[in-house]
Amino acid sequence: MRITGISTHVVGTPWRNLTYVQVHTDEGLTGVGETRMLGHTDALIGYLREAEANHILGSDPFAVEDLVRRMKYGDYGRAGEIVMSGIAVIEMACWDIKGKALGVPVWQLLGGKVTDKVKAYANGWYTTERTPEAYHKAAQGVMERGYRALKIDPFGTGHFELDHEQTLYAVSLIEAVRDAIGPDAELMLEMHGRFSPATAVRLAHELAPFKPAWLEEPCPPENLKALEKVAAKVDIPVATGERIHDRIEFRELFESQAADIIQPDVGHIGGIWETRKLAATAETHYVLVAPHNVGGSVLTAASLQVGFTSPNFKILEHFNDFADAEIKKVVKGAPQVNPEDGCFHLSDAPGLGVEFDADAAAEFPQQQARFDLWAEGWEQRRPKGAEQ
Repeated sequence: MRITGISTHVVGTPWRNLTYVQVHTDEGLTGVGETRMLGHTDALIGYLREAEANHILGSDPFAVEDLVRRMKYGDYGRAGEIVMSGIAVIEMACWDIKGKALGVPVWQLLGGKVTDKVKAYANGWYTTERTPEAYHKAAQGVMERGYRALKIDPFGTGHFELDHEQTLYAVSLIEAVRDAIGPDAELMLEMHGRFSPATAVRLAHELAPFKPAWLEEPCPPENLKALEKVAAKVDIPVATGERIHDRIEFRELFESQAADIIQPDVGHIGGIWETRKLAATAETHYVLVAPHNVGGSVLTAASLQVGFTSPNFKILEHFNDFADAEIKKVVKGAPQVNPEDGCFHLSDAPGLGVEFDADAAAEFPQQQARFDLWAEGWEQRRPKGAEQ
């Protein structure tokens, strides 16, 4: 079997463009991969056009390791976010083809399952007025859908510092959310790399009474010494890693022992097998894995293949019940959160277990998607000037 070509489809919303790539073969099988680029969608498509000619055409989709190696190192330049995301969508599609050809789900090809279900946490649910009352109501809605966990960034446009008044308001938002979800649900606290170590530590102590499940990206990700400083002074588990695009670059993070949970994005770090390798390395450091997942249903399905096969997999992020829920229709067989237990359950469908619908995708053309975490009202995910 050989790859005869690829086709790209961009599903657009005002705040995110999702890139789906179909890989076609001479035996009629087609696989699909997905990533969500933040402001780099056209760059990704341009890279894929060159990679198709240089590496992908004529390749054996079963030889995933070889294709990834050639795409990553064959151009000699150091692979960054765009290249690793391009590798990821092709790699996912190859696993999808392989599973379909063999009639088995991808998780079976990765060593088999270690669990029948993966817990989900909701994100994108607080696209409402930024008040305790509105957040309380919205959080109740998440629980009513069966989720047992959710994540929130309550810090507005905070950057490096957060003054006393803004701190009290952020605390009031978290107090409202905790009251809405009860004592047993997990509440993930997102900081989006906003703060200096001193501010992050202070805020962690202010919010500790509400039992956050983790403290995510408390300071900008480029400086691991800063993260170590935070980790040494808080009792809340620290999570990070969505902006690391090569599993090798996690080495220093593991050595520092500053993170309790890593959050690789399967769509940015080279795909399913690269993430599974990273999870295995994390396991040797007693670190949990909770992938960043701001994509659609294909990326969710790909992330779940890692989840079902990794003993140290904690939980999976999920946006698509709350933010742009209508885009789920571009994928047939989209993974769904079971309302009985707030989990994704194991699927025996071959490949990734989903099918991309290009006709449905055409209803959501590419947009000039903009997501600015420093802009007032960013949490509503309706950029200024965007279609409502």
